[in-house]
Amino acid sequence: MFALDAEHHLRLLRRDDGPSLARAYRENREHLAPWEPLRSEQFYTAEWHTENLRQALSSSTAHLHVRLVIEDGDGCLRGRVNLNNIVHGAFCSADLGYWVDRSRVGRGLATRAVAVALEHARAELGLHRVQAATLTHNTASQRVLAANGFTRIGAAARYLRIAGEWQDHLLFQRLLEDEVTPTPGRP
Repeated sequence: MFALDAEHHLRLLRRDDGPSLARAYRENREHLAPWEPLRSEQFYTAEWHTENLRQALSSSTAHLHVRLVIEDGDGCLRGRVNLNNIVHGAFCSADLGYWVDRSRVGRGLATRAVAVALEHARAELGLHRVQAATLTHNTASQRVLAANGFTRIGAAARYLRIAGEWQDHLLFQRLLEDEVTPTPGRP
């Protein structure tokens, strides 16, 4: 468990988080809709998340990703950070994804959570590089990445199907051995 501020911490997702995760997604459904794939009604149920967690945390797939949650002092889940598609060997890389509860946006929480996840990727997973992609108009997420030392490496046309449409994305990377120069005015 890693403290993010006086009220929040980042921790690994647990097998019993299904109901809490479903609640967090239901409460943030409209907030997340422009940034995520279309979701079925089933996705918002505790049963779906419980089964998804069972599969994701099984020993056969656990080495492919790290699933983290942002939790407040009351035990409510207030966001996620994922390191997906972890590849070792010559590549030593992963893809980063994250979101923060609508009630917590603008507080630097995503910036701090991403920083902790990057340190985990470097120190615990031995990764060399982390990649992230944002919708071209998602300037808030781009600021989080910039504050964490990511650099833009390109653009990908119709990269992911988000909100029901194939949408263009900007691609960023962070080389984990590089020193980070904080963005002025950001945590």
